[in-house]
Amino acid sequence: MMAVVPSSSGPTPSARAKIEDLAAAVVRFAGDASDGMQLVGAQFTSGSASHGNAVFTLPDLPAEIRAPAGTLAGACGFQVHVSSQPIHTPGDVLHTLVVMNPASLRANLNDLEPGGILIANADAFTPDELAKAGYRSNPLQDGSLGAYRLLAATMTQFSLAAVAPVNLIPREANRCKDFFPLGIVCWLYDRPLEPTLKWIRETYVKNPAMIEANTRTLKAGYHYGEMSGQLPTRYRIAKAALPAGRYRSVTGIESLALGIAAAAEQSPRPLIFAGFPAPPASELLHELFDKPHANVKVVQAEDDSAALNLAIGAAFGGALGATATSGPGLVLQSEALGLAVMSELPCIVIDVQRAGPSNGMPTKTEQADLLQALFGRNGESPLIVLAPATPADGFAIVLEAVRLAVRSMSPVIILSDVHLANSAEAWRVPSVAEVPAIDMAQALQGELLSRDERGVRPWAIPGTPGLEHRTGGLEKDARTGNVSYEALNHEQMVRLRAAKIASLADEIAPLETHGPISSDLLVVGWGSTFGAIRDAVTRCQAKGLRVAHAHVRHLHPLPSNTGAVLKRYRKILVPELNAGQLCRLLRAEYLVDAMSLSKVQGQPFLVSEIAQKIEAMLAP
Repeated sequence: MMAVVPSSSGPTPSARAKIEDLAAAVVRFAGDASDGMQLVGAQFTSGSASHGNAVFTLPDLPAEIRAPAGTLAGACGFQVHVSSQPIHTPGDVLHTLVVMNPASLRANLNDLEPGGILIANADAFTPDELAKAGYRSNPLQDGSLGAYRLLAATMTQFSLAAVAPVNLIPREANRCKDFFPLGIVCWLYDRPLEPTLKWIRETYVKNPAMIEANTRTLKAGYHYGEMSGQLPTRYRIAKAALPAGRYRSVTGIESLALGIAAAAEQSPRPLIFAGFPAPPASELLHELFDKPHANVKVVQAEDDSAALNLAIGAAFGGALGATATSGPGLVLQSEALGLAVMSELPCIVIDVQRAGPSNGMPTKTEQADLLQALFGRNGESPLIVLAPATPADGFAIVLEAVRLAVRSMSPVIILSDVHLANSAEAWRVPSVAEVPAIDMAQALQGELLSRDERGVRPWAIPGTPGLEHRTGGLEKDARTGNVSYEALNHEQMVRLRAAKIASLADEIAPLETHGPISSDLLVVGWGSTFGAIRDAVTRCQAKGLRVAHAHVRHLHPLPSNTGAVLKRYRKILVPELNAGQLCRLLRAEYLVDAMSLSKVQGQPFLVSEIAQKIEAMLAP
């Protein structure tokens, strides 16, 4: 165990630390909700991305909005995986853990590898704080942390000393302390300070005192790591060999917002986004409000049901309509979604799934809305369901959703989740030429309610001569669009609406496999399980196991070759953050003996969890 209890004069100079090259490292910043760990983690991510590394993050927020300070319920964190190679997950095991209080130590220590680096704010380990976290003695002093490389620094004291020359009120001075551990970690991993210094200058442009104070604290942390002598080794992670292009760090929420902006830009019709501020989907509403786009009009609705009705109204008037919600909000929107199906109007619903039922754990991740998205409406009301595979994939999935919505004159549900929405990764920014245009020529042409060979009618925008139609929740005559109560006509319309969605299976990308096209085991996933599955399969393939990975982005309709792909493998495993919903669908639809691997803990899969299951299924 190595502990630092510095004197009031600060750390003493030490010999230059040696530098060790690493392929990758996983760092987690953890503390109370008021400790700014989300900000610190985001800045470490930005600095690493600007340094040329591949990055993948995992923010972890308390399930309770106002959890008591200093308790396990209030502990939150931000995990950053930094690598010299392309990566798909935030990492399984921590190389470095930064904790700002006893509760964050107790909540996160089990994830730190033996011999890993533990950086703690010694000032917070007071008797009262230790009691809140359930400690009988101070772990920084009782020898219980001997398995780790411990740096216990009086961060609060050092940060207050750093900002003392600046004229700040006590509350402002205390807020600066989160940059001290960031400075230590930037020194430890040879990260540049300039991206964070630039962020400080831009954020506090109207408050020069805070610019100076935060700058002083960040540099004080950096120099502390440099001079303390308690971390004799620094780490260097080479730039990642990524395909040529311009890159930026993007969260799942940001990529969805950029996809909405791109869809509006590439479409001849305007886009109306209506949202209700309920977490976690409210972050998309905030993002679109904070960064307005010329062709996107943003409206805050009174509730989730009103938000979708505004989007449907926009579609009725000839605009693209979109909204975002979470599981409980999707319940409220079920009737309006049925109206969109009945009225054959294109609109987009983004469901950022969270742990339920009801409010459940609203800041934790889950994939339990799949069956609700597919079947959670009265009557036979099929629609399109998509899911992004990574945080950056939200950009492409929104464009695909708009394309399919207009192509079939149908609503589309996009299933993201808390893990995807809050995580970040390096994203190659596409050129304008690479972004596909939204083709609406067929949708905007045609005679009165005439349908094409797939049974899709044109977009009957009010005011267009010859395209008058009626809307509402009552059944329509298949030919005229008038209200109809005829039994055979109703059955015809039910089958027609189902057939036009099913026919899209031939127009979407086929299901592809990573690995042998026919072997002992196929691991099938959807949504945010992509990274953990891909890395687990790759790890098992390196051990000589005959296993492949197929990831489903189009959940309804499923790609036309799905059945053929499944039947090429002896065993099928479906990891999901639910009780086995996709697995149940595959078994019913294709009569395959798929096995479910479920996790409903509010946390994403670890690579090791899936790899262990693969090895068990393929054991002789």
